[in-house]
Amino acid sequence: MTGSPALVLASASPRRQELLAQLGLVFTVQPSRIPEEHPPGDPAAGITAVALAKARHVARGLAQGAIVLGADTEVVLDGRLLGKPRDAADAGRILKALRGRIHEVITGVALVEAPAGREETAAVTTRVRMAGYTDAEIEAYVVTGEPLDKAGAYAVQGLGGRLIAHVDGCFSNVVGLPVTTTRRLLERWGLL
Repeated sequence: MTGSPALVLASASPRRQELLAQLGLVFTVQPSRIPEEHPPGDPAAGITAVALAKARHVARGLAQGAIVLGADTEVVLDGRLLGKPRDAADAGRILKALRGRIHEVITGVALVEAPAGREETAAVTTRVRMAGYTDAEIEAYVVTGEPLDKAGAYAVQGLGGRLIAHVDGCFSNVVGLPVTTTRRLLERWGLL
């Protein structure tokens, strides 16, 4: 769309970049380097607050009118954010905790107009039921290295998809960006 504001993705995630590109948008990438500190309380509100903080951080250094998209995805089990594993042993521990259980994947999405203009946020929750995989299957998956930089220690779109029994809700949310919700936000802002 000619004349539309510049869109900046505040994320280094290749998965988010791929999902955003599927919408046919031209955008640049400028990852936010702020620590992902989630406030206590409601997980969705905390996750959305982190997404907004990421977008605001990047927007501060941009030209007037640029639009920044920030996102944060977390896996929540029994009301606790599991985060990304610290190492292979932690990945195994997380996957054992998830085994055979239902958890939530929550992504907060934020749009911010640079340098300090309007803002809009949304949160999407998807329920995921893990299969009853064995310890040997966990070990075989962890040794691939795939779970080490993923919230909840798995990639639904990769080898980790074998560990999933059922996804109830937005699949792309589990990958890292709820495409339908993101599209609606971008449409409201005139970017699509």
